[in-house]
Amino acid sequence: MVSHAPVQHTGSDTERTSPWQWVSVLVLSLSTFVVVTSEMLPVGVLTPMADGLRIAPGSAGFSLTITGLVTAVTAPAVPRLLGAHDRRLVLVVAMVVLAAGNALTAVSQGFGLLVVSRIVLGIGMGAVWGLAAAVATRLVAPRNTALAVSATVSGVAAASVAGVPLGTLISNGFGWRAAFAALAAGSVLLAAGLLLTLPRLPRPEDPQGADAAVGHEGLLRSRPVVSGLVLVLLLVTAHFAAYTYVRPVLEERTALAPGSIALVLLVYGLFGLIGNFVAGSLAARRARGTVLGLTGGIALSIGLLALVSTTALLTGVSVALWGLTYGGLSVAGQIWMTQAAPHRVEHVTGVYVGVFTAAIALGAFLGGTVVEGAGITTLLWSAAVLAALALAVGFAGKPGGAPARVPATGTGALPG
Repeated sequence: MVSHAPVQHTGSDTERTSPWQWVSVLVLSLSTFVVVTSEMLPVGVLTPMADGLRIAPGSAGFSLTITGLVTAVTAPAVPRLLGAHDRRLVLVVAMVVLAAGNALTAVSQGFGLLVVSRIVLGIGMGAVWGLAAAVATRLVAPRNTALAVSATVSGVAAASVAGVPLGTLISNGFGWRAAFAALAAGSVLLAAGLLLTLPRLPRPEDPQGADAAVGHEGLLRSRPVVSGLVLVLLLVTAHFAAYTYVRPVLEERTALAPGSIALVLLVYGLFGLIGNFVAGSLAARRARGTVLGLTGGIALSIGLLALVSTTALLTGVSVALWGLTYGGLSVAGQIWMTQAAPHRVEHVTGVYVGVFTAAIALGAFLGGTVVEGAGITTLLWSAAVLAALALAVGFAGKPGGAPARVPATGTGALPG
């Protein structure tokens, strides 16, 4: 029988993570996979979804904006509202909410219900994504926290590897509604998996005894945290302004068939998964440098796509580079944040996810606005310039201190 005693860490350098603890990390990773697939699936099914709802593709793309805005509000609020509630049960409830959002999307007949469904989805997503990385550090021995965070956040990259392409294939074969229905069923199964595999997770102790109510304000007085958040805001906005409309790019400029589009998205995702684990390993030692390198790669790849997207092979190369560099951003940025605020992991994770998802919303909105007003080419160049601006901001900011060690409670920063 599975024990649900509260998780404890001794903090010993010789402590090892048990196989069952890794199972719990796997279930958490699958949860982030379904969460991000649920958010991003409209990218892969944008055209048939818009046709089915009888709305413009730009309006369908705005559904990402809705989800991102709700998640941006939910994720930072979660640590404040939870109090001493068991984080395991919160994650379970959030996955059920996510299932409801996907089910509503599957039965939507127009833009109105689509908006409602994406609001519900954003609430569930904000709670899961806002807690996942912080919870991952508590599931394993301190020596394994960097790998646990990388594995958990790999669900984000895996959503591009398997989630969006698989959803696109389901859409091609059975209709876009079937893809969202499958996500609803998967969310329910994972809610049960989290309940069975995770230990009880009460509120983590604050080693410094600071009041959690002022956690967010204190974080925003930290220069390393603020500089990282500004970079992420600009970069993720640039990425999603372009990526939300990657299917129209591949349809209109590269003239690919639906099956080929699914293959290109798979290439993007495979390289993204590689980038996730490579960046996680590098960022544990040099978080800022890793993020700056990824930022430059994203700017370069979007610029290349603007130049060569009329050629299928070169488009594939550009998309592969894009996936490799963006795939590592989420975990590298997460590690940067936890190293900058080692005793406020839940709070800094919530703020980071809030900024990240707000940038997703802003990027999808700006992308839709530019596509409708100026076209695909202008969109790609605008996104490339904004990513370059993010890189300039990153270089202008001063690096933070050395990475912090993980405290004995297992709730602190990643090992340096």
